[in-house]
Amino acid sequence: MTQQDIRKVRQEERVAELCAGVVRAFSGERDLHFRGRRLHRGRMPLPWFAPHLHPSPETDDFESFRGVADGLALRIAGSDAALHRTLQPEEPVERMLFEMLEQFRAEALVPEAMAGMRRNLRHRHEQWSLAFHHSGLTETARGLLLYAVAQICRARVSGEQVVEETEDMLEATRFALAPRIGHALGGLRRDRFDQAAYAVHALAIARTVAAMLHEAGGDDEAPDTRQNDTDDKRSVFSLVAEMDRELVEQHVSAQSGRSRLLEEAGAAYRVFTTEYDREHEAATLVRRELLAELRERLDRRIAAQGVNLARLARELRALLAEPVREGWDGGQEEGRIDGRRLARLVASPAERRLFRIEREEPLADCVVSFLIDCSGSMKEHAESVAMLVDVLARALEQAGVASEVLGFTTGAWNGGRAQRDWLRAGRPAHPGRLNERCHLVFKAAGTPWRRARAPMAALLRPELFREGIDGEAVDWACARLRARGEERKLLLVISDGSPMDSATHLANDPHYLDHHLREVLARQEQQRDIAIAGIGVGLDLSPYYSHSHVLDLAASTGNAIFREVIGLMAGRHRH
Repeated sequence: MTQQDIRKVRQEERVAELCAGVVRAFSGERDLHFRGRRLHRGRMPLPWFAPHLHPSPETDDFESFRGVADGLALRIAGSDAALHRTLQPEEPVERMLFEMLEQFRAEALVPEAMAGMRRNLRHRHEQWSLAFHHSGLTETARGLLLYAVAQICRARVSGEQVVEETEDMLEATRFALAPRIGHALGGLRRDRFDQAAYAVHALAIARTVAAMLHEAGGDDEAPDTRQNDTDDKRSVFSLVAEMDRELVEQHVSAQSGRSRLLEEAGAAYRVFTTEYDREHEAATLVRRELLAELRERLDRRIAAQGVNLARLARELRALLAEPVREGWDGGQEEGRIDGRRLARLVASPAERRLFRIEREEPLADCVVSFLIDCSGSMKEHAESVAMLVDVLARALEQAGVASEVLGFTTGAWNGGRAQRDWLRAGRPAHPGRLNERCHLVFKAAGTPWRRARAPMAALLRPELFREGIDGEAVDWACARLRARGEERKLLLVISDGSPMDSATHLANDPHYLDHHLREVLARQEQQRDIAIAGIGVGLDLSPYYSHSHVLDLAASTGNAIFREVIGLMAGRHRH
């Protein structure tokens, strides 16, 4: 991934955070956030609502994103989702049109005092309209009909004009629509404050227009054009799906999907064999001489970073430590009376130091675990990741916080001995995880940094990086944290992509491991005893982690990237 790609991802993340803040502030719902460019309530994704609510980071400006945020906020605040579900039609085209009309109603409810919000909504509508027109979709009968309905209905509900650039193009279609939807169109603005009454008109329009879309280009078409009818229909009716696919492709985000095998009734994550699974102290996998060379290389990288370690430790202590009572300080001029010093008042009536105050010391009853993805694609980031966790482990120790550094990989490529056993067994269906799981301990929580200094350098050994089985690694790291006595526990997972093990994917299905990762994270987060966050190395991990941040490890020197990690610990980044 290039620096330009990373900057783009980080910019999109900042825009998503700002937009999510707008939606939360207006709707009053604190658990709304964007994950993978889709609005979520907690861990549940919300519907896509309408086609114009999917701006492109490639072509749309910030005002368009603000318009989308305002539209989403109005929809959540002004539309009864339960009522909408009971009213929406089953037929896909009718449902798409009904969703669009309900969104127009919600946007028409913008308060009069919020002129900026109204301007943002208008700007977003114009941007979407012109993009639809310039894409060539209005050159087909179906595309023009759909576009005309969107323009006419929004203008009627909001009381605003249609987009000026395409106004003349709509006249013939507007004339054809008038006798068929004119009555229902008149009721849209009249009943915009009553969702149930408005839905009657919206349903009538949706059904009529859906029928017209099916009829468009029918009997009067020439034979040589009828063969293109299906393609034309698909290009318009799948508009929302097309836009969704473009959204995913344009955004550098972890690609997540659902596993058919794991969604089957009663299906559970499987492991074909655990015979070859291993847990290693990382230092035992690297020759001592090579480990010393790697440590020198890591030290040079840290020196080049120019880190202010003492300042970093103070920031971590301020974040993670809490004041604890540690006794009393006597001989004070104010506070509580110290009975042991009252005798001095008799001997020296002017004595003022007769008080004591309670002494509080900051204590960090906390442990932080770093879980590093040691799959092959992380190899190029190994030095930067090693620098990051080494410095943070040192700073955490100075702040009085225990830390551990773990890694996960596989013992072989392409399944190794586990896959060979599966082949000998006759390739049974749904074998589950099909590789040699390998978990690495670079620094245990009870090990001081000075003793772990050499083992930490094993992160620079490229031969350790193979494939990644993230879900089992998260379970393992959480189990280690729960074995600790600290009250507060944090797990930071550092990765640059989705779980990947080629043998497992081929023998099960392509989303087997990332489906399992989402299940593991949902289960672990429900227990609420461990705070889990994802650090994406140039990649947005929000499809998996409810708290995540995209980190550009090569972009800056000094303490900047460490403060970003501290911000993630403090919950200041995406959630």
